[in-house]
Amino acid sequence: DVLANARIVGSMAEALEGCHFAAAVSARLREFSPPVWTPRAFAGHAAGQQGLRAAVVFGNERFGLPNHIVEQCNVLINIPANPDYSSLNLAQAAQVVGYECRMATEAGTAQPPSAIGFHGDAASVAEIEGMFVHLEKALVAIDFLDAGNPKKLMPRLKRLFSRTQLETEEVNILRGIARQILRSRA
Repeated sequence: DVLANARIVGSMAEALEGCHFAAAVSARLREFSPPVWTPRAFAGHAAGQQGLRAAVVFGNERFGLPNHIVEQCNVLINIPANPDYSSLNLAQAAQVVGYECRMATEAGTAQPPSAIGFHGDAASVAEIEGMFVHLEKALVAIDFLDAGNPKKLMPRLKRLFSRTQLETEEVNILRGIARQILRSRA
């Protein structure tokens, strides 16, 4: 029944469509990765967020995940393993993450809600990616970012915002700021 209900897609954007939280799984840490979590931390977060549509992204066994895919995710799951043999095969990694998710829902180990008060709807991966495209255009328009030589600004901004767990309204505010910058430069 799992394979019969599988959806085949042509891109990561299609795969993450409708998701509010995406986690990339990799043994390889990156300089500009999103925050690094354990499988248990991810499972607790996913189980503790009512209505959260979460995705776990695994790479293939030979090459893992490319950086541009990891950068589209909210967190990077790194499975604590023996440093001499840190890379698990796909089945092992999926089993560890699946086990932790099951245990979080069964044992009530979900993280308690944050003390910030009201929580809006979590922004989808597509909404956040659209915000970054919009923000990049605005930063180029005000000469803060050189489009021909962007260096590492956008990956750093992605890492910064991935720690915030953006809500839809917050994404809309940032897009409104970018829109106004672009209007003022037109």
